[in-house]
Amino acid sequence: MDLLPLFTIIAIALTLGYAVLNGFRDSSTAVAAAVRTRALRPAVAVVVAAFFAFVGTMATTTLSTVLISRLNLQLPEGTVGMKLLIAALLAAGAWLILCWWRGIPVSSTHALMSALVGAGAANSWLGNDSLGGAVQLFTGSVLLPLLITPLIAYFASFLLVVPATWLMRHDTSRDVNARSRAGQAIAACAVALGLGLQDGQRTGATITLVLITGGLMDPGPVAVAIQLVAASALSFGVLLGGWRITYTLSRRLVNFDPLRGMVAQGVAATMLYVGSLVLHLPLSTTQAVTSSIVGAGANQPFESVVWYRVVKVFGHWLLTPVVCILAAAVLALAMDPVG
Repeated sequence: MDLLPLFTIIAIALTLGYAVLNGFRDSSTAVAAAVRTRALRPAVAVVVAAFFAFVGTMATTTLSTVLISRLNLQLPEGTVGMKLLIAALLAAGAWLILCWWRGIPVSSTHALMSALVGAGAANSWLGNDSLGGAVQLFTGSVLLPLLITPLIAYFASFLLVVPATWLMRHDTSRDVNARSRAGQAIAACAVALGLGLQDGQRTGATITLVLITGGLMDPGPVAVAIQLVAASALSFGVLLGGWRITYTLSRRLVNFDPLRGMVAQGVAATMLYVGSLVLHLPLSTTQAVTSSIVGAGANQPFESVVWYRVVKVFGHWLLTPVVCILAAAVLALAMDPVG
């Protein structure tokens, strides 16, 4: 019995579920700073974030096209490739749910890419067709961004607090907060747009890969219908709002004012745009926003960062590739007799 059609349906359902989960969690990163400083009310923040995440996903297919070209030639065809995708989506999704429950912001991008590598390694060990270029995929999509994104986001936000403060040096504290809240509301929309450009594009690429692997379409650019489905799933997840992580980002890691929140979100949004439109590199929205918030909040005349909690979050960032590789490998081994 050919189980490929069934596996294809399961993979599409899991991809859409992963997109909803992604939006559910990453809505926190887009709106946490704005909600913390009362630049936006929570209900308004998630609606605005959902809208701009939708727009960002529909705006371009640049990153999606690059991801498809990187993975399509490396992904096994037919049932073997479909089981690899299913194992990766299940492993990454389970880890994200666990971290959300604990209020820990981790990267959905790194979770999925690492899980693909783990499932591919298990297939190779079994003697099946494996994921080609796994080392390059892991290095370029997980390891380098993990090492570089937090550093750039932290130091850029830390340093940009200085000119931002200098420009408002003659204003009253009331005016500074009012202008910063207005800027922060705009910056929150910018981060949500970056979420669509990054995570929404990745969702569209994953759906396309599932259809190609299942033999339902030929390799090529992402169809508008697929973009629409990906944008809708991501935006629906954003509307649900993952408030556990919002609390961690806005209350437990660092104390910051509207000016520093504006700087942090501006830096994070810029990094997401450059990664998607210029470098064609999948960057973690979570890591960009979290590191920017900590960096901007650290540049204050008093100690405002709860460093042991920051270290705990960073430890989970390092743990994410390890856990997802191992979990996906175990699932791929367990699924091997099926089909």
